[in-house]
Amino acid sequence: MTVEINGVAHIQLTVAKDHGALEFWSKLCEFLNLKTLIKGEDVLYCIGGRTGILVREVAEQYATTTFNQDHPGLHHFCLRARSTDDVDALGQFARDTLDAEIIRAPSLSEHFAPGYYSLLFKDPTGIPIEFNFVPGQGHFGEEGRLGEGGPGPARRYGDFGLTD
Repeated sequence: MTVEINGVAHIQLTVAKDHGALEFWSKLCEFLNLKTLIKGEDVLYCIGGRTGILVREVAEQYATTTFNQDHPGLHHFCLRARSTDDVDALGQFARDTLDAEIIRAPSLSEHFAPGYYSLLFKDPTGIPIEFNFVPGQGHFGEEGRLGEGGPGPARRYGDFGLTD
């Protein structure tokens, strides 16, 4: 027996204090049309689009620690957009309103998947956030690695995409 998941219920992030991270996430969640379920002095939880984002400030003893992608744990996370126009709008919002550090402006990255269009930026703590749009069935479609006649699973993954 197998179980098919029904998406990501929520993501919980721990962010640095005094970097404006809660305000950053509040603005981003509002832009994503997520509704605020919890908003406290050191916590924010927003839900919608079959997703929840919970953000809590770090405990005092870790206040000087910042995010490092190369340490064990989260590398980044990616939320799906409904169109390339949405990815572009998110890119403009991240740059102009959030003043986020843009790692990769909205662009086509077909080395990841057919039609893969994405944006990558950081929150004030340094956590990388990606938004993407993949048309059709992505890797399950005709041109995808897992589609009928596709090459199957890749052996390597990195900035260069998926390779054998």
